[in-house]
Amino acid sequence: MGLNLNDKKAVVAEVSAKVATAQTIVVAEYRGIQVAHLTQLRAKARAQGVYLRVLKNTLARRSVEGTQFAALADSMTGPLIYSISDDAVAAAKVVADFAKTNDKLVITAGNYAGKQLDKAAVAALASIPSREVLISQLLGVMLAPVSGFARGLAALAAKKSEGAPAEAEAPAA
Repeated sequence: MGLNLNDKKAVVAEVSAKVATAQTIVVAEYRGIQVAHLTQLRAKARAQGVYLRVLKNTLARRSVEGTQFAALADSMTGPLIYSISDDAVAAAKVVADFAKTNDKLVITAGNYAGKQLDKAAVAALASIPSREVLISQLLGVMLAPVSGFARGLAALAAKKSEGAPAEAEAPAA
């Protein structure tokens, strides 16, 4: 059953609100995927904070019109599922990870911060670690010198404490 004009306006307004705050949009063709598999994809997307929706392409074009994602409108043909995220890599990661296990999901295009991405560029974006992982790696690099220094001091203290009783016994004998 089709949407009436008010429903279409509501869908465009909802998607436009998501697009306004988004950093990345990934578009994939979902032809032939079973409903249970799409439900799994939606659950994974929801867990990662990714807005995932099947839209009529005309409504999606209207939603990205006048935004940094307007160039993506040329790629909007066929049965597509739209993955939109505020995180730079989350949308690409969710779709690319699912596409690895389900060959019927075909990534067609993407857009990151106004730059058009092809399938290879979306895969490259998906291979970047998430923000949380990058922050923890940076924290590990920043703490490495301090923890190394602390381990060195502990080893020196242990060595001196081992050597102190031996020196005390030597003069007494």
